[in-house]
Amino acid sequence: MRTVATYAHIVRKPRICGGLPHIDGTRIRVMDVVALHKRGLSPAEILDSFEHLTLAQVHSALAYYYDHEDETERDFEQARRVAERFRAKHPDLVR
Repeated sequence: MRTVATYAHIVRKPRICGGLPHIDGTRIRVMDVVALHKRGLSPAEILDSFEHLTLAQVHSALAYYYDHEDETERDFEQARRVAERFRAKHPDLVR
């Protein structure tokens, strides 16, 4: 039998954030935290962008990412495709 890991503070709810993993009680997705981390921000610096989070929540999001890197990268790619379609459809709304 396979054990399923759980992550403190990280949830998936179908009606919140499109079902993507996010920090419980917020609409901050794991990928939002990861995007800042990829830009070189430390967990403490990420708190400057999401002041209402705790350091434990940021670390939990990063732990989730490192255990689900392929899944999260697919989520990033899907978001890029959606943004590209939006820009193509609404060029007047994009600078």
